[in-house]
Amino acid sequence: MNTDVVKGFKDYLGEDAEKREEIRKILVGTFENYGFESAETPIIEYEEFVEGDNKDDEAVSDIFRLEDKGKRKLALRYELTFQLKRIMNNKKLPYKRYQIGVVFRDEPVSANRFRQFTQCDVDIIGSGIKEDAEILKLTSELFKKLKIENEIFAGNRELLNEILKEQNITKNKEQVLREVDKLDKLSEKEVRGNLKKYGAEKIIDILKKPEKFFEKYSAYSDIKELKKMCDYYGVKITFKPSLVRGLSYYNKNVWEVKTKQMKESISGGGSYMFNNIQCTGITFGLDRISMLSKMDFSKEKFLVISLGKDKEVIKIVEKLRQNGKSASIYYGKPSKALDYANSYNFNKVIFVGEKEVKSKQFKIKDMKSGKESLLKI
Repeated sequence: MNTDVVKGFKDYLGEDAEKREEIRKILVGTFENYGFESAETPIIEYEEFVEGDNKDDEAVSDIFRLEDKGKRKLALRYELTFQLKRIMNNKKLPYKRYQIGVVFRDEPVSANRFRQFTQCDVDIIGSGIKEDAEILKLTSELFKKLKIENEIFAGNRELLNEILKEQNITKNKEQVLREVDKLDKLSEKEVRGNLKKYGAEKIIDILKKPEKFFEKYSAYSDIKELKKMCDYYGVKITFKPSLVRGLSYYNKNVWEVKTKQMKESISGGGSYMFNNIQCTGITFGLDRISMLSKMDFSKEKFLVISLGKDKEVIKIVEKLRQNGKSASIYYGKPSKALDYANSYNFNKVIFVGEKEVKSKQFKIKDMKSGKESLLKI
């Protein structure tokens, strides 16, 4: 039997798992602080629902497809956003929901890209530019809490459409935008060469112009308004006219968050239309955030070692737990106790034997410094 982890999937144990759980708590606390309510949705949906209206989208083409015993065509969700089309029905607007859950994509694997990963989404159903700014404020605050240096870039899909129209690019618009979206991944020369096939290579020169140049386009007013609202929140955003993001969704302002520590973006989102209602949202990848966060998530963990005094050990552990401490009991050989404590990152060890019980003083060993102290109980 092969018990290896499937390529593109990963086990999270020990400190890694604890760090992810602590980050989840920070995410949930921040989301709820901004008035978002929790939602949970199925991992498996009907294939046609997962595919949506744009079966040619790159992410949609990478979905895991399956079939149940009833021969129904099903698929694993590849993101959390499309499920809003169902759960937003009959909700009073604006409806603010957050969700944290695993998603799946059958795509090539890299150091920072997996086939199963955890997305953390916030969305506002029934939104405008004011809500866009609130999403970006939440984003800025969250990365500050997680101690991740970042820069927020914003663009506008309507602005890109205006530029394409001005350049008489009416055919192959999606293909042109797909190529523009590769400017972060490929060299300018390569992208320019790809655009030449559609007679759209001049668009690169336009997108490189200073921000003031874009004021002549009507859609730039959305960027101007977004910057004003973000300024009210004390959030800085950088205008990036070449920003495209998902072609099957976004229709107005879009944004992504970058860091110098990673080539890929660490967060992204924008405005989109579902069920004829304007919406806005952003997604955070728990896996990438966990890699990047500089926060110290270490906890005080006690290992209480029984030297033949099980009853007393249980009393001590119960008192530690009642006081909110993480505590475990070790009943094995004392000679192996410290090795066990090191293996599972216990930073405090308490020995409980005949001498300690009589004196009601218990020796605590700090596993990091090696120092010992006495605890009275």
